[in-house]
Amino acid sequence: MNRTLNWQKSSFSGGGEGNDCVEIGWQKSSFSGGAEGNECVELGAALPGVIHLRESDTPTTELTTSPVSLAHLLQAIRTGTLPQAA
Repeated sequence: MNRTLNWQKSSFSGGGEGNDCVEIGWQKSSFSGGAEGNECVELGAALPGVIHLRESDTPTTELTTSPVSLAHLLQAIRTGTLPQAA
């Protein structure tokens, strides 16, 4: 499978030459098609142990989690064992 990453520079990086910064490579779900209107969840990792999640149609809003927490969430979704809200 061939995946294209979209890189996003840190907002703390200036526009001048030599302003090196951390970038996030965003990866779309393999279930998302390439057509217009195929919004989906994207994930990216810039630092070890930190995963960023965003909705492709609102890319400025991000959630941050750990790989372990994300694995637990995905397992709960797959098995239908998500806790009920109070």
